[in-house]
Amino acid sequence: MERLIGTVSRGVRAPIIRQGDDIVEIVISSVLDAAKNENFELNDRDVIAATEAIVARAQGNYATVDQIAADIKNKFGNETIGIVFPILSRNRFSICLKGIARGAKKIVLMLSYPSDEVGNHLIDLDALDEKGINPWTDILTEAQYRELFGYRKHTFTGVDYIEYYKELIQKEGCEVEVILANDCRTILNYTKHVLSCDIHTRFRTKRLLKAAGAEAVYGLDNILAASVNESGYNENYGLLGSNKATEDTVKLFPRNCEPIVKNIQDGILEKTGKHVEVMIYGDGAFKDPMGKIWELADPVVSPAYTEGLEGQPNEVKLKYLADNNFADLKGAELKAAISNYIQSKENNLVGSMVSQGTTPRRLTDLIGSLCDLTSGSGDKGTPIVLVQGYFDNYTK
Repeated sequence: MERLIGTVSRGVRAPIIRQGDDIVEIVISSVLDAAKNENFELNDRDVIAATEAIVARAQGNYATVDQIAADIKNKFGNETIGIVFPILSRNRFSICLKGIARGAKKIVLMLSYPSDEVGNHLIDLDALDEKGINPWTDILTEAQYRELFGYRKHTFTGVDYIEYYKELIQKEGCEVEVILANDCRTILNYTKHVLSCDIHTRFRTKRLLKAAGAEAVYGLDNILAASVNESGYNENYGLLGSNKATEDTVKLFPRNCEPIVKNIQDGILEKTGKHVEVMIYGDGAFKDPMGKIWELADPVVSPAYTEGLEGQPNEVKLKYLADNNFADLKGAELKAAISNYIQSKENNLVGSMVSQGTTPRRLTDLIGSLCDLTSGSGDKGTPIVLVQGYFDNYTK
């Protein structure tokens, strides 16, 4: 009988993870228990994905505000610190900023506008047009911003982030000045000691600052890149990818994840005889059309994955084939012709017209985004996702 179901994504419930838990065993047992209870079987090339959060929790990869402050003092001493391009997020940046402020005497906070890097808007482009402001060239002080635009709250959170960040810094006994600009080098008019807080553009930002004469340049990826006072750390990403845990701690992005995905893969093979793929995933990479938020606040969608998830899809567009190559066919003949085409397609379709519109993104970004949407960020309680049939096609 012909199979009529393609890709299936299942959220898998798991126990609440605590530091020291065996994350490999928990993922394996959770998936196998779900398969038994829901009466489905695992197949070769199924994808088992676990959120970065439960991996980091099991690792105990946490840091306190005081530990962040200590690293800031180690790197900047008593100098005025220019913080450039932080994202607007209570979950992602507020506790980091609290630690930075605790380790500094004065901060010049430079926000990008009209939005941050991931699409959280301070103001709308239409409002800039109305006031005759050019975000590429105009530098606004806090007073100028207020005079032009007043007090505006974020569409989703209801927070005025300028006010929120400013008060957070001041509560740590740190002096603060706020400016809005989109050229990172603007900060050098205020201080030569800079902390770059952008995520995906951080390498360019640091390069431009150093070339323009900055005396000390670090990024969030350099803060807690090694343990400070017995803190957690991430050697690749530092504070990037961290989340608020409590009012005084952050959970860092997990580290050393490669053995975890390999051990899960091996464990499933041993118990079921099936060769699955495994990945750790964080934020997906997709844009909300209403709020304009891009979502990807983690430095990568997937910090670790098994070998079979390397690369991009190599797919053809069925409707293109139906409308062009086989426009004179229909029914069983059309199905047979398209099936034969797929079975004999080239190994690399990059640049081919038959592949246009097939979303040529990395597999880990595509599947990670699917997993993020499946698990959600709220109270679903499904930090493990099983994706089946993703690598099937029309001929299977």
